[in-house]
Amino acid sequence: MFNKLKQYNNLRKQANTIKNVMAEETIEASNKAVKIVMDGNQAIKSLDINTDFLSKDKKKELETEITNCIADAIKQVQRKMAMKMQQMGGLDNLLK
Repeated sequence: MFNKLKQYNNLRKQANTIKNVMAEETIEASNKAVKIVMDGNQAIKSLDINTDFLSKDKKKELETEITNCIADAIKQVQRKMAMKMQQMGGLDNLLK
């Protein structure tokens, strides 16, 4: 039983290490309306909106562009996270 607790504690430490490593990573995603900077934990660090899209008649288009940009940023973070995991030995290495 103590062995299982020790394994759990080690896994938790490794997960925290990965979380800290990923927090240091950032990506940028942009389109014609917005630019987003997101960290490796998928937290948005900045959002820059093109002033050309700050009018009532462009509201729907701006909403669509923000949604698309966030989705793109998340995909980039996930790819980067997968590469980092491989560099760290993969998931199998964490579960040993």
